[in-house]
Amino acid sequence: LASVRYDKRGIEESSKAMKSEEDLVFDDYINDAVNWLQMLRNDKRFSKVAILGHSEGSLIGMAAAEKTKVDAFISVAGPGYSIYDTLKRQLTSQPKDVYNECIRIMDQLKKGNRVSDVSKDYYSLFRPSVQPYLISEFKYDPTVEIKKLSIPILIIQGNTDLQVTLNDAYMLKASNPNAVLKIVDGMNHVLKDAPIDQAKNLETYGNPKLPLSSLFKESLINFMNDLSKL
Repeated sequence: LASVRYDKRGIEESSKAMKSEEDLVFDDYINDAVNWLQMLRNDKRFSKVAILGHSEGSLIGMAAAEKTKVDAFISVAGPGYSIYDTLKRQLTSQPKDVYNECIRIMDQLKKGNRVSDVSKDYYSLFRPSVQPYLISEFKYDPTVEIKKLSIPILIIQGNTDLQVTLNDAYMLKASNPNAVLKIVDGMNHVLKDAPIDQAKNLETYGNPKLPLSSLFKESLINFMNDLSKL
C-alpha cells in the first residue's frame, strides 16, 4: 500500500503555498486535496486510489471525494457535527454574555455576512482576517457531505479520543448506512494507544516515538486489501 501525505497549506513544507489569512478559505484545502487526487489518478503505478482524512481533514476529504474520481473514502477521528455546531457546543462553558456575543457573531457569519463590530476580546476566534475562512467552512456539514458519497467508506474512531466523540462517528454512520464503522478500543485523537485520563492521554501527543495503534493499522490495511479485490 503506497501513501502520499502532504503538509496542509501554510504548514511546514507547504508554508510557501499559504495565502494571506484574509484570502484563505476552506475550499482551498478541498481543492488542494482534489489536485493531489487527480495527480495520483493519472499515475499508472496505482490501480486504486482512496482518500483518508483525519479530524478536520475528514470533512476536507469527503468534500474532495465528491469533486473527483476516487475509489474509497476513509474518515479517521472525523467530526460528525459541523464546525458551527462544534463551536456552539464548546462555547456553552463560557459565561452567558460571552456565549451570547459569540453566537451573535457566528449567526451572521453563517449567513455569509462579515461582522465589523468584533471586540478585541474575541479576536482569537473572530478577527476580521479569519472571518472569510469561517464563512466558507460554516457552509459544510459532515453529515450532509458523507451522505453524497456512493463509494466504499470506512469510519474509524477511537474510544479514548478527547476531541472527537463516538457520537460523531455514529452520526457519520447514520448519515451513510453503507459505511463500515470501526471503533478502536483505547485509541486517542492522535491514533495512539492511550487511557481516557486527560493528562496521560495528552502526553502521547508530543511523543513521536509512540507507534500508531495496532488495531487502527489492522482496520485500515484490511479495508484497503478488500478494496483492491473489487
